[in-house]
Amino acid sequence: MPEVIKVLVDGGKATAGPPIGPALGPMEVNIMDVIKAINEATKGFDGMKVPVKIIVDPKTKKFDIYVGTPPASALILSKIGVEKGSSGGKKVGNLTLKNAIEIAQMKKNLLGSTLKAQVKEIIGTCVSMGVSVEEKNPREIQKEIDNGTYDSLFS
Repeated sequence: MPEVIKVLVDGGKATAGPPIGPALGPMEVNIMDVIKAINEATKGFDGMKVPVKIIVDPKTKKFDIYVGTPPASALILSKIGVEKGSSGGKKVGNLTLKNAIEIAQMKKNLLGSTLKAQVKEIIGTCVSMGVSVEEKNPREIQKEIDNGTYDSLFS
């Protein structure tokens, strides 16, 4: 029966310390091989927390790494180049619609069944973060998407 370990790591910067090392130690798997694999798989998410699932076969000591995607909020902050969202209603940055589409395509667990619906989810996240979209209120962009203003971007 394989052992499953779920951890949240800094993209490209996993270490043998907690939480990975202590979890893998009793399984007698080569921890540095696991760390190298995680860092290679997450290097594109530098500066973000990334969910990682490590599946170890205790008999063979072989392992598989499954990398999730960071939260939408972390991807948005990365695209606009700031460290955190607004806490007082002040705008902290602007996301382009093209960036919102890229983020929606990265995320695998969005609820929307179409790219258009998924982009609206990403834009909805911008509302609470103090991030404008195309220099406008995110809710206004969502209405414009519904009205077909940006249909050419979704085809």
